[in-house]
Amino acid sequence: MSRVWLTGGSSGIGAALAEILLEEGHRLALSARQVEPLQGLATRFPNQVLLVTGDINERQQVMEIGRRIEDAWGGLDLVILNAGTCEYLEPGRFDADLLERVVRTNLLGTGHCIQAALPLLRCGERPHLAVVCSAVTWLALPRAGAYGASKAALRYLVESLRIDLAAEGIDVTLISPGFVDTPLTRRNDFPMPMCWPAQRAARRIADLLRKRPLEISFPLPFILAIRLLGGLPARWRLALGRRLARPQRMD
Repeated sequence: MSRVWLTGGSSGIGAALAEILLEEGHRLALSARQVEPLQGLATRFPNQVLLVTGDINERQQVMEIGRRIEDAWGGLDLVILNAGTCEYLEPGRFDADLLERVVRTNLLGTGHCIQAALPLLRCGERPHLAVVCSAVTWLALPRAGAYGASKAALRYLVESLRIDLAAEGIDVTLISPGFVDTPLTRRNDFPMPMCWPAQRAARRIADLLRKRPLEISFPLPFILAIRLLGGLPARWRLALGRRLARPQRMD
């Protein structure tokens, strides 16, 4: 029975993954900004759930989460950093504040969690760090500049960190899903090809994490297509992006 810390556990992939991990018997430190969405799991699995709520954008709150986990369990065997956000830049309306919000959560917030997690993983058994990234890092898409930039930077951070942690025996897995049906993606006003239910995505992640791969990505046809398109010459990618782009708003 592993000691696991999961962020972003209140909805979407995180909530579905929490159910699976608890049903498998793991002890789960469960994080989200608000405690209310997590109470149901704490009630159903009272001896397995440790509620450690906080905002990953606030470094001190994340450090306090780490201290609470250390006091309760002494260490961690698996950390799954799933919390994130998405906002889109509108054509003709570049918004630096939006960019800052997205980067703060997806990159810097995840960095806060990594800092809190590593000392606990060093005290764990066969320690494993998993970070949710995105398939969008392989192909620039219209309006996705803020989200894609945050996830591309996260990919580089995690792949570099993987090298540094290898000597310590800490395995690192990047999770790069395509479209998944979550409260966040339901706000999208564009087609989402091959969109998976959150439960199916969580099941795939849970099953593959046992094998400790360098990367988990799905669905395979979507991943193959987006990686192939991402390898096209830059002018071809520009032409493709322009075909996908919506008209610029002038009001």
